[in-house]
Amino acid sequence: MEKELVLERDAPAAPPQAEKAAAPGAVHTTDVAIVGGGLAGSLAAAMLGRAGIDAVLIDPRTEYPADFRCEKLDGDQVAILQKTGLADAVLRASTPDRVSWVARFGRLVEKRPGDQEGIFYAPLVNTVRAEIPPNVRFIVAKATALAAGPERQTVTTSTGETVSARLIVLANGLNIGLRDQLALKREILSSCHSISIGFDVSPVGRREFEFPALTYYAERPSDRTALITLFPIGQTMRANLFVYRDMDDPWLQQLRAAPQDTLFALMPGLRSLLGDFTVTDHIKIRPVDLYATRGHLQPGVVLVGDAFSTSCPAAGTGARKVLTDVERLCNVHVPQWLATPGMDVDKIAAFYDDPVKQACDRFCINKAYGLKAFSIDRSAPWQVRRWVKFFAQYGRGKLRQLSPRFASERKSGRSMPVTQ
Repeated sequence: MEKELVLERDAPAAPPQAEKAAAPGAVHTTDVAIVGGGLAGSLAAAMLGRAGIDAVLIDPRTEYPADFRCEKLDGDQVAILQKTGLADAVLRASTPDRVSWVARFGRLVEKRPGDQEGIFYAPLVNTVRAEIPPNVRFIVAKATALAAGPERQTVTTSTGETVSARLIVLANGLNIGLRDQLALKREILSSCHSISIGFDVSPVGRREFEFPALTYYAERPSDRTALITLFPIGQTMRANLFVYRDMDDPWLQQLRAAPQDTLFALMPGLRSLLGDFTVTDHIKIRPVDLYATRGHLQPGVVLVGDAFSTSCPAAGTGARKVLTDVERLCNVHVPQWLATPGMDVDKIAAFYDDPVKQACDRFCINKAYGLKAFSIDRSAPWQVRRWVKFFAQYGRGKLRQLSPRFASERKSGRSMPVTQ
């Protein structure tokens, strides 16, 4: 069900130079063929190329187009990104939030040091693509057919070219066109688990918002909402709202038609913090299914990111999962696999059994279900958890104000001018 309804607008970074189309029937021989040039595939291409591993990236777009997906990285995700060697380039293209306000039940409970970097998805991918070294061939085409085995793999492209590789990295996200050829099955774990909503906001009657960044949690379980987070990207204040509804819920159309009235009816306490605002672009809506791929343990092919399984954007774990998959695959497993002949199932299994990857996968799925229950479950245990978290954050915020560091944090978190 995960589908983009209205695409994002961004000015992406310069992409890598694509290889000129070869004659139909041309055969490229390489060690690693990467199918899909989103975040996972572009990261893999950059990391393997920098490590001196012969690789080919296959994607139909020379420049990654506007798309509504990951729009910020938190501190844990940046720490993983550091291990890929690409953090400096991404951080130069992103916007730090500096200080983040946290509010619940209409009350500001904490002002904490910011650890998030705002960046739209297309510039994120194209920034990574710009770091792909020239030794990685970039074939601008669709992968139309795959054949895999314990020694060599074959990728056939829409231009009639063929790539012969020791390993295929399948990083084509939600695309299911190649799955049947490999007998891969998608198991839906939670249909329309959450809906992500993104839009730009500008203050009315003021030059800027008072907060540098803000996270506001839902006020009532009956609202079927997790939270809204507002954060800077360049000179824009971006809003990401996460709800638990059906795609045919008329509330979504109400939000499009009257965003301020609809949002404040959903979260009345938000008005005192956000104030009057206008939405300065189209509202983007993306439903997300949680799914896992079965039949993935095959010789010669490894799946990363959403090609293997999805996570919930409301829980903020999507980029973490992609980064972990690619970092472990490219830093640990691919160099080991290429050091010996063959590409059998035992080699591929080592990636899926990687304890760091498995811990990340468990964390992501548990957080997806945990946040949904925390947000909408009306039972007494979850009611208690919500109040415990409120008082914990409130107490932490009060202690922070007493800290000698609070004054400097507050100074560094002066609100950012928001212009359109």
